[in-house]
Amino acid sequence: MLESLTVDTFTPRIDERFRLLIDAGTTMPMELFDATTLGSSGSALGRTPFSILFRGPMTPVLPQRIYRLDHDALGTLDLFLVPIGPRDGAMVYEAIFT
Repeated sequence: MLESLTVDTFTPRIDERFRLLIDAGTTMPMELFDATTLGSSGSALGRTPFSILFRGPMTPVLPQRIYRLDHDALGTLDLFLVPIGPRDGAMVYEAIFT
């Protein structure tokens, strides 16, 4: 499923909530706030690389790793998220698709 995702998958979902599964039974709300292409050349998968950014609570700061996120329309996604720092009172996390 991840191979079929493009920036256009996420652009209409900006400002929508996702549920991040921290561990069994513990979730954290995440809000998608940006979806940006990263250049114009296609990757080996034939899509333009892109980045998505999420806002989450300031604590706990989650380490970089693969997390399961649920969204009402997109379903379940396993994404490698990297904390990139605080911004406007929230912790920001990034996922890059090549």
